[in-house]
Amino acid sequence: MPDRMNKGLIHGLSPSRWSEDVLGIVPDPWQENVLDGSHKRMILNCARQTGKSTVTGILALHTAVFRAPASVVIISPSQTQSSESLKKVKLFLALMSDKPGITKDNESRLEFANGSRIIALPGSTVTSRGFSAVDLLIIDEASRVLDDIYFGVRPLVAVSNGRIIILSTPFGKRGFFWQAWTDGGDGWERVMIPASDCPRITAEFLAEEKKSMGDWFYNQEYLCSFMEAEDNVFGYDLVMSAIDSDVKPLFEVSDYE
Repeated sequence: MPDRMNKGLIHGLSPSRWSEDVLGIVPDPWQENVLDGSHKRMILNCARQTGKSTVTGILALHTAVFRAPASVVIISPSQTQSSESLKKVKLFLALMSDKPGITKDNESRLEFANGSRIIALPGSTVTSRGFSAVDLLIIDEASRVLDDIYFGVRPLVAVSNGRIIILSTPFGKRGFFWQAWTDGGDGWERVMIPASDCPRITAEFLAEEKKSMGDWFYNQEYLCSFMEAEDNVFGYDLVMSAIDSDVKPLFEVSDYE
């Protein structure tokens, strides 16, 4: 009994150890850092198929099991994408030999007998504003989620002082994902995993992808680069270099009030 209690304590404190012992999934070193980290705000700038949705799915299930009664909300651009994220959580749940009791299970919601719940929502302020005291807010494909959605759901963690994890591949120099990555301040823990850092993606595959896709798409999808839109007349850096903050504006806002 003491050994079981000690292991339960270890698993509660270390999601990566729990993933390995209970789910049989050995995290990559960077995934281990994400799982066991304590940062309240985290950005995962990761290439396709490097395991970013896997690591947040494991963390969502661990939170529901060990932080009960916990509320976890997963938001993606569409309900289909959010449901896929929840489906991954259910696959991890199926790997548990000692499963927690489930009281509700559908494509957008998983509720546990311990009072925890994991909810998958589309990027819609109408559906997401109805939730509060969220312990873990996960925004998947964040570079494709609209800014007003993101700023509308951030208050979900206000009362609970919960965590926010935003994850995506880049999608140009625009939106809250890019802003948080480049100018979000020290409050964010930033993790960048290009495809070359993933042990499951071979150099041969990447060479073929680069040849097929060209540099622009390859750099965005596999090297985590925030690329300029191909049809931009002026690049972001050029525009910003032309701005002088010391020059007084011709009109003050008060002139129109």
